Amino acid sequence: MTDTVSVLLRPEASADPDPRPERYFEPNASDATQVVKRPLSAWELIFDNGAVRKGLILVALALIWEVYARQLNNDLLFPTFTATLQALYEGVVSGGLLVKAWASIRVLLLGFGIGIGLAMLLTVLAITTRIGNDFLETLTAMFNPLPAIALLPLALIWFGLGEGSLLFVLAHSVLWAVALNTHSGFQAVSPTLRMVGRNYGLRGLSYVSRILIPAALGSILSGLKIGWAFAWRTLIAAELVFGVSSGGGGLGWFIYENKNYLNIANVFAGLLLVILIGLFAENVIFRTLERLTIRRWGMHS
Repeated sequence: MTDTVSVLLRPEASADPDPRPERYFEPNASDATQVVKRPLSAWELIFDNGAVRKGLILVALALIWEVYARQLNNDLLFPTFTATLQALYEGVVSGGLLVKAWASIRVLLLGFGIGIGLAMLLTVLAITTRIGNDFLETLTAMFNPLPAIALLPLALIWFGLGEGSLLFVLAHSVLWAVALNTHSGFQAVSPTLRMVGRNYGLRGLSYVSRILIPAALGSILSGLKIGWAFAWRTLIAAELVFGVSSGGGGLGWFIYENKNYLNIANVFAGLLLVILIGLFAENVIFRTLERLTIRRWGMHS
């Protein structure tokens, strides 16, 4: 019995395994020259640029357009890309197309400004009062799904055959998209930031302009982009039918007139200019605004 107990008490008979021996590794000579990030090749640097990738996509689409139109061989149905570029060049050089484009942009900016002003007014009212919040939610649910072009016949009765009708439908197309996104952005502002503003004594418009608008700028810019797209397509659709003042107008009227004269290349040139203006607004104007505000302030997700 005594021998058994002594055996159990010996360290060699303990249940714990032997500690793992320490192991040391000498640094590998190849690790000293290994780089954490592999430098990109010239092709990878070029392809890493978003503008280059989008440019390649546009070039591919232009090639598909050119090949398909040449195979179809019917200029009255689908002119080639080169013929459209030629018509666009002649329209720009003669100045006629630029005048039409400016007529559309001028009306668009007026309607866009009116829509943004009304949207800001409704949103401030909604964020500062409970009845204003209910008012905005009810109107947004009613009118946001309503296409602006559907109101054009009524606008023609109310405001006549001129810019007033176009401004009405443009303001309608911008108002609800901007108001909805701005209101959602205001509601998403963190309670901590709200408390900071109130602790500094900010109330009313100063609270909205110095706390809510900077914090919700991402949502506001999204609303502006959506409102711009709605307004642009609404304006072109309205001008296609009525022009600005019964016989004169912008790009929509230019497209409609050339369709009647079967100048299909000019029709495509007008459509191409509409697309180019849309690309410029999206990729230059709004992208610059985002870079100067949201990305510069570190507010992008």
